[in-house]
Amino acid sequence: MTKPQSEGSDVTLQVDGMSCASCAGRVEKAINKIDGIGEVDVNLAMNTAHVRFDENGKAGIRDVASAIRNAGYSVSEQKLAYDIDGMTCASCSGRVEKALGKLPGVTEATVNLAMERADISVISGMVSDRQVIAAVEKAGYHAVSRNQKLSNDNKAEKTSDHALWWLAASIILSAPLIGQMIWMYLGVDFRLSAWVELALATPVQFVIGWRFYRGAWLALRNRAANMDVLVALGTSAAYFLSLYNMVQPGISGAGHLYFEASATIITLILGGKIMEERAKRGASAAIRELMALRPRKARRLDVETGAETEVSVDDLNVDDIVRVRPGEKLPIDGEVVAGESEIDESLITGETRPVLRSTGDAVVGGAVNGTGRIDIRVNAVGEDTTLSRIIRLVEQAQTGKAPVQQMVDKVAAVFVPVIIMIALLTLAGWLIAGFGLEAAIVASVSVLVIACPCALGLATPTALVAGTGAAAKAGILIRNFEALEQAHNVDAVIFDKTGTLTEGVPTVHDVVPAHDFGNKTELLRLAASLQRASEHPLAHAVVQAANDDDVKLANVDNFKSTTGAGVSGTVDGRPVLIGTEALLRDNNATLPEADITRAIGDAEHKGRTVVLVAVDGKFAGYLTLEDKIRKSAIAAVKHLKQRGIVSIMLSGDAEDVAAHVGQEIGMDSWRGRIRPQDKAREVEKLRKEGRHVAMVGDGINDAPALAAADVGIAMGGGTDVAMETAGITLMRSDPALVAGAIDISIATRRKITQNLFWAFGYNVIGVPLAAFGILSPAIAGAAMALSSVSVVTNSLMLRRWHVRNEGGQK
Repeated sequence: MTKPQSEGSDVTLQVDGMSCASCAGRVEKAINKIDGIGEVDVNLAMNTAHVRFDENGKAGIRDVASAIRNAGYSVSEQKLAYDIDGMTCASCSGRVEKALGKLPGVTEATVNLAMERADISVISGMVSDRQVIAAVEKAGYHAVSRNQKLSNDNKAEKTSDHALWWLAASIILSAPLIGQMIWMYLGVDFRLSAWVELALATPVQFVIGWRFYRGAWLALRNRAANMDVLVALGTSAAYFLSLYNMVQPGISGAGHLYFEASATIITLILGGKIMEERAKRGASAAIRELMALRPRKARRLDVETGAETEVSVDDLNVDDIVRVRPGEKLPIDGEVVAGESEIDESLITGETRPVLRSTGDAVVGGAVNGTGRIDIRVNAVGEDTTLSRIIRLVEQAQTGKAPVQQMVDKVAAVFVPVIIMIALLTLAGWLIAGFGLEAAIVASVSVLVIACPCALGLATPTALVAGTGAAAKAGILIRNFEALEQAHNVDAVIFDKTGTLTEGVPTVHDVVPAHDFGNKTELLRLAASLQRASEHPLAHAVVQAANDDDVKLANVDNFKSTTGAGVSGTVDGRPVLIGTEALLRDNNATLPEADITRAIGDAEHKGRTVVLVAVDGKFAGYLTLEDKIRKSAIAAVKHLKQRGIVSIMLSGDAEDVAAHVGQEIGMDSWRGRIRPQDKAREVEKLRKEGRHVAMVGDGINDAPALAAADVGIAMGGGTDVAMETAGITLMRSDPALVAGAIDISIATRRKITQNLFWAFGYNVIGVPLAAFGILSPAIAGAAMALSSVSVVTNSLMLRRWHVRNEGGQK
């Protein structure tokens, strides 16, 4: 019995055998017939079916796989094997078999008691060793994997190599026929024997071309038609017309033969399909590159003995300690607990420079360790790791469907029957015009083989796959096509100031002692010694400044924190106050003189935070702290202006602080004293004015505004809530990626438009030319093969896209 999927769960299945848009439409239609299916997206470019199950539906993965097979296609499967310990009788093996059979994605499970082995067939990518071993252990036994996995990428390469051998054979057999045709065009009287032509063309037609007959039969059996039907009909007509002409006048074969047309069509279309598949794999290279980042092994450290044990990454658990040597990939997400090293995170975040990570810093699996050895405490495993989440987001975007694709699907559903009808009308028209049966059949064959539903089906998904893949490599994760569509229309961008345009971490800008106090170092020493006892972010900044200057700190007594005012305590026997003017006044300390008060006012006007320091009851000086503007913020806003996009900044700071930061960055407008709940209102206000709004933020309090905007853009350094709410996630905190996200959206939309124009234009122009006999069957076949290749190749141009920086292209 099929196990129902959980509410709202999603699965992506690899579908083999689809050749054109009508194939994808038939698979989608077959899956939609299942009770309990919520949404289906079949992607011809990636050969996948993305299925979302209904809340209360009883459908499961096996139902979907069965529906795909019944429609005439196959679901990619893996064979997995495990050694099972602890079985003592037939009931044990039966229990293990039952436990394995319940796993979603398992289509067959066999347990051999004598060999203590379990063999299962699973839908590719649906079941991991970790899940199987957990199911066996839950049943009361122990399992050890025997698998060396063959990735879909490797299988695709093997399939491609197999097809190349068939193509090579087809070229060798067709070459004499094509050569004869070329010689005749050049006026050379050279003809092969009719029997030689028959001997060369027959294996091409029925052995190498068997894939087209098989595809056509499967389609017709399911009351549908696809590209294979057109190829099988067209080449068969040319072949059997040649055979008829060969036999009819006698053994001499005086009639005109078209064996070269049938063989050439099959050769060219087979070559075109191989090129198309390679180009499609190129378009989806980004997702494979991300998957390739996943290390299979890790070095687990025993904290008590210091022993290192190499284990599968699937066997790691949260809080395990993993040791990573120089030059190795980080196997998992975690926190550095020992050592420091520069980590290359470029393939995950798009950051080209290595980042220094030391004790207490978070690191992500898939990054490459530099020259240092580090120990990492695991904090996420399996599907919860950053890399898995990135892959999941990219896959969701690539399996989406553009609104225009729905129209294309409707056209594709009737495309082949319409072409067959046009071919029949062409046949009738030529016969009525008195050109004879042979000329009529040749024109009809040209119509059949030039029509290309493949180009229509590939126009949108290949551009979407290539575009989202290029964006992911640059550190831009686009969740779905809706986000891509809306980003294309954005004309106003709202930035949250803190953590988005600024670093989000305060730093000490200046230390200013009073006229009658000692030097800066002494003021910083006393202030940092007291602040070391505080957990406030400003206190951490002061302590960090002292550490950077190698200032030795003292112990603190009588520490006291006053909320909203500051802190007090005794350092080296001297009473110290740090905080606002009100704190100094309440503790009867002297206040700063007029000239210092003016200097403090100037600093605050520039957006800096000022804390006063009093020692021994006297004003001793002040410290200014600032949240530095990100280096790329000014260039990012400049690039948005060049695109005619308005930039707006929202800040919780005072108006004068917001004005200073806004002017320095070059914002079109800004608002200060904005509460978190006001951000969503600002978004709605702009939308009511007719603006298409993008909201950029990184915190939990940005989530409502991100949801309210046409496009929510979450900074990668932000919270999970912000990232889940947003349509676009930036994997590193770089405002330049905002313009990049808009750029790749525009570029992808442009490619989709170009592809659809070419796909429709090609058929609109090519079919009439073939019907009027202007194109021969061989040329028509070549045009068909090249049409889909050209569409995919055009999409591949997106792989060269890069994020612009101040200097131009990155």
